[in-house]
Amino acid sequence: MKKTYILEDLCCPNCAAKVEKEVAKLEGVNGAKLTFLTQKLVLDVADGMEEAVEKAAIALITKLEPDVTVVAK
Repeated sequence: MKKTYILEDLCCPNCAAKVEKEVAKLEGVNGAKLTFLTQKLVLDVADGMEEAVEKAAIALITKLEPDVTVVAK
């Protein structure tokens, strides 16, 4: 299942690459694509893991980039 999030106030392409790389490593994430220009993160999540992945991804993004606000779309 695809889940989309907007990462408001993402500051630079390097930060986007770091977030994309680390979120892709989370259990239940089959793939992650973060586009810096649109600040859109699209996750391919394993069935039944949606809630757990969302919590883990938001916590990880907040840890990596404390000034970013994650908005589910």
